[in-house]
Amino acid sequence: MQKAASLPLPPADAQAASDTLTARIGESIDAAGGWIGFDRYMALALYAPGLGYYSGGSAKFGRDARDGSDFITAPELSPFFARTLARQFAPLLAQGLPRLLEFGAGTGRLAADLLLGLEQEGQLPDTYAIVELSGELRARQQDTLARRAPHLAERVTWLDTLPAAFEGVIVGNEVLDAMPVQLYARRGGSWHERGVARAAVPPEGGAPAFRFEDRALAAADVPEALRAIPGEHDLVTETHAEAEGFTRAVGAMLARGAAFFIDYGFPGGEYYHPQRAGGTLMCHYRHHAHPDPFLYPGLQDITAHVNFSGIAHAAVESGLTVAGFASQARFLMNAGITDLLMALDPSDARTFLPQANAVQKLLSEAEMGELFKVIALTRGFDRGLEDSEPLAGFARGDRSHAL
Repeated sequence: MQKAASLPLPPADAQAASDTLTARIGESIDAAGGWIGFDRYMALALYAPGLGYYSGGSAKFGRDARDGSDFITAPELSPFFARTLARQFAPLLAQGLPRLLEFGAGTGRLAADLLLGLEQEGQLPDTYAIVELSGELRARQQDTLARRAPHLAERVTWLDTLPAAFEGVIVGNEVLDAMPVQLYARRGGSWHERGVARAAVPPEGGAPAFRFEDRALAAADVPEALRAIPGEHDLVTETHAEAEGFTRAVGAMLARGAAFFIDYGFPGGEYYHPQRAGGTLMCHYRHHAHPDPFLYPGLQDITAHVNFSGIAHAAVESGLTVAGFASQARFLMNAGITDLLMALDPSDARTFLPQANAVQKLLSEAEMGELFKVIALTRGFDRGLEDSEPLAGFARGDRSHAL
């Protein structure tokens, strides 16, 4: 694991908040008899009220460490990301689905630019709802909308929970990867659940630290996804019960419409490939990626790649149709991102070059283009029956067969 000394130090107030959360996690471990599953640890580190990474006040999203952020997302890179989604969503809204619902709205940049893009497409939604539990993020989203799209801000409402039923278009960008995962280790052919226990307090004192601790599983308790992994080699990997449960909840909620989830990940066959023996768990702090989830609890992002086959199976179980699955690059190109870029004047270098560079990052296999995928889940309409293809983003390069 990467040493804390190789990463930037948090300011004193942030460290104090992390120490408080560390103590609270330690109490949770004690109350559970000295061990908790990694999913419980991850949930506390990310979402403990007022102290977790996503429920606290850290910057999170931004271009570099100088603004106090930890990572950048596609909507922050270029407005053309949202503008392209608007081109995909507009035909759906026109089919009697005039509402939008967003999960994981971050700074609100996607919401603002998506509304502006839909305005240009002549297909504004009647309402744009954001499901957001963090009061700090709600405030940032409201500020972003007031600055970038003040004349459209009144269309946006915030929800604490999923609505009982919804008809319209749903979008979630980098939502699934932030949901807690279970960790498992296979050693000598036997499966163990990898959980978290207290580590010995260092001689110099300080807040309690944590360590991994594996507990053997009976054969009947090994998750089905893991039983299918070929070979007997040692490995560490994840399962995604919470993200799959979330997908089932979306399926129960969506009466008619389409849900689009954009995230980094793989189909199951690639996710559990024998060569991926170390799993996908990763942490982000001040634009440094590292593998230590016990560093600065509450101050760093903890994430895992998405197993899109699990998401697809959960969707089908809840009655949804997997209407498309493609790389982000293929989806954005199909939906017209290059047309949007070419509408700029190439001779205006100050405007054109930064946007061209940002679009390149969205599309490049070496950047976000291949690692990120887009999956569309639908209920209540057939693709391809209208004059304009409802799901043009999957017209070429659809990989649904790989799920």
